[in-house]
Amino acid sequence: MQSYCASLTRYARLRTREVRIGSLLLGNGHPIRVQTMTTTDTMDTLATVEQAIRCIEAGAELVRITAPSIKEAENLQQIKEELRKRGFNTPLVADIHFTPNAAEVAARIVEKVRVNPGNYVDKKKFEQLEYTDAEYAEEIERIRERFTPLVRICKEYGTAMRIGTNHGSLSDRIMSRYGDTANGMVESAMEFLRIARAESYHNIILSMKSSNPQVMVQAYRLLVKTMWEEFGEIYPLHLGVTEAGDGEDGRIKSAVGIGTLLEEGIGDTIRVSLTEDPEFEIPVCLDLVKRYRDRPATAGQAVPAIEKLPYSPFEYKRRASFPVDIIGGKQVPVVIADLSRLTSLSPADLRSVGYTYDAPTDKWMIGDAAADFIFTGNHRPSFELPGTLKVICWPDTWEAAAGHTSCFPIFAAKGFAEATHKHPRLNFVMLDCFNDDTPVNDFSFLEETAADPTVVFCLSSTNENAMQSVRRMIMELEIRNIRNPLILVTDSKGQTPDEHLIHFAAETGALLLDGMGDGLSLGYAADTHMENVQVKGRTYLPVKDIYQFTNNTAFSILQATRTRISKTEYISCPSCGRTLFDLQETTAKIRAVTNHLKGLKIAIMGCIVNGPGEMADADFGYVGSGPGKITLYKGKEVVKRNVNSEVAVDELISLLKENGAWTDAPVGL
Repeated sequence: MQSYCASLTRYARLRTREVRIGSLLLGNGHPIRVQTMTTTDTMDTLATVEQAIRCIEAGAELVRITAPSIKEAENLQQIKEELRKRGFNTPLVADIHFTPNAAEVAARIVEKVRVNPGNYVDKKKFEQLEYTDAEYAEEIERIRERFTPLVRICKEYGTAMRIGTNHGSLSDRIMSRYGDTANGMVESAMEFLRIARAESYHNIILSMKSSNPQVMVQAYRLLVKTMWEEFGEIYPLHLGVTEAGDGEDGRIKSAVGIGTLLEEGIGDTIRVSLTEDPEFEIPVCLDLVKRYRDRPATAGQAVPAIEKLPYSPFEYKRRASFPVDIIGGKQVPVVIADLSRLTSLSPADLRSVGYTYDAPTDKWMIGDAAADFIFTGNHRPSFELPGTLKVICWPDTWEAAAGHTSCFPIFAAKGFAEATHKHPRLNFVMLDCFNDDTPVNDFSFLEETAADPTVVFCLSSTNENAMQSVRRMIMELEIRNIRNPLILVTDSKGQTPDEHLIHFAAETGALLLDGMGDGLSLGYAADTHMENVQVKGRTYLPVKDIYQFTNNTAFSILQATRTRISKTEYISCPSCGRTLFDLQETTAKIRAVTNHLKGLKIAIMGCIVNGPGEMADADFGYVGSGPGKITLYKGKEVVKRNVNSEVAVDELISLLKENGAWTDAPVGL
C-alpha cells in the first residue's frame, strides 16, 4: 500500500476484508454497493415497507431504517417479514444512536446494525473536560463492558455492524484529547474496532462522515493508514458526506467527498445523503459507482510512479504559487467559462456566466457567481466587456486584437516556447498530462516554459485516469519547485446533469481538497448534449442553459471544497423516521429567504439526534426538538427553545439580525 491507497498514479481498488451482510458480500474486490435510508416513521410498517421497495426497485442493495428505541427495533421484525413476504430479500440495516438496548434487539432481527461511537456509550454535552490517563482508561473499560454484549450478539447471529463515526458527534472525552479533528474521528472508531477484534468479531464496516468534504476525505485516508499500521489489514469502508443538502449543491458536495475517495480506490459501499425522498439518492449513487465499474486495470500504467508524496494527504495546505495577474498566490481560485462553441458573442450571452447588461443605463450587473475569464477560441467579443471580465483566445485571434488589455492568449504545450509574440503580463499554456508527444520522463520543455513568470499552466488529461495523471504532474512540479499557477481543466462526456456534476466534482474536487489548483475550467466533449432528467415524472435537475449550468457548477465545487465562498451554505440532513417536520419544505423555505447571505452556513436538522453535534461548523442552526417545535442555535449554543414551527423561520431571521448576520436582499433577487 502506498501511504493510504493502492496507487497514487493509477486507479486500483484498495483491498479490504470481506464482510457478509445477509446474502450480500461486501469488500475484498466485490462491486461497490449502493444504499439509502428510509424517511418514514419506523412504527408505520406499511409506509416503511412501501418506501423500502421503491428504493430497492431504484437500485438500493441495502436499506437502512432508524431504530431510536426498543419499540422501533422490535418493529423491524414486522417490516422484514412483510418485505420477505413480497419477495424482497435486500438486507436491512438498523440505525442506532443512543440506545444500546435497541441495538441488541435489532441485531437479532436484521442483517446489519449501525452504531455511532460518539453517542452509543459516551455522551455529548459540549463540556470541556480534562481526563488523566487513568480516567481515560477507565472510560475505555466502561465502553468495553457496554459494547461487548452487542458484539457477541452480532457474532452469534451472523449480523454485520457498521461503526459509523460522525465529525459533529464526537464525544466530550474524544474532544478533550484529540479536538474536533480527523484524528479524533479515527480514534473514536478504532476504540470500538479494537474491542470487536478482541472478541474475534470481524464482520465490520467503518465510516468517517462529515458535512465538510475536506474533513471527511482526510479522516478516511487516516483511518486506512491507521488500520494498516496497527492491524496489517483494512476493513471495508462505507462512504458518505453527512447533511449534504438538496439539488445541485447536495449532489456536488457528495460527489466531491465520495468521488475523491472512489478515484483513489477507497470505498466498498456508498450512500448519498440528500434532503429528498430516498429513492432519488440511488440514481446519484449509481452514476458515481459506474465511473469505476469498467475502468481497465491497465489505466495509468504509463504514468511514472511516485516514491514519496511532496505534500500531506491528511491535512489541507494550499500549494504555493506566485501570482500572475489575478491568478495564483493567495488569491481565490478563478473560474474560466468555456464559450468557444458559440460562433459569435453578444451581451445577452454573458448572462449565463454571471453578467447582466442593462441597455437603458448602459451598465453591467455582476453576480456572485460571475466568471473571471471567458474562453472564446477563434473569436473575441466585438462589444465593450464589463471591467472585471477578461478574455482568453487562441494566439492568432489574440494577435489580431493587439493592444486589447483584457485579452490573453492560450498556447499548446510546446507552442509557447516557439511563439514569437507573447503577452507581457499573462499567458496560458495547455498541458495534456502524460499524453503529449513528449516522453513520459522528459520535462525539459516544462522547466523552460515555467521559467517565464507570465505563464499559467492549464492542466488536463485525456487518460482514463485523468485525475491521477494531473495530480502526478502537479507532484512533478512540486519536486522541481515550479511555482506557476495552475488551472484545472476537465471536459465531461456525460449525457445527464448528474453525470456532469459527478464527473466535474470528482475529478477537480479531488485535487482542490489537497490544495492543488488556482482555478477551474469545465467543458464538454464535442458530442455532448444535456437534457432535463425525469424520475417518476419529476424533473429534479432542470437545465435551461448548458453554460450557466457549467459556470454555476464550477462555483459550487469551489464552495464545497471551501476554496472560494460565493453563496450561502446549507447543512441539511436527509429525512428519516426521527424527523419532526417536513425537511424538504422547510429547507426550501429557509433557502428562499436567506440565499443572498454570502458565506453564511445554516444547518437545518430534522431532530435532536442530528442536531447540535452533527451540524458541526454551522454558524446558525434550525433543529427539530419536538412535534411542531424548533430549537434555534448560534453555533452550538442554544438561543431559543421550543419555538412554534409556524413562526420559526421568522424567528431565525430575527436571530440573524440580532447577531449582525443579516443584510437585506438586493432588489430583484
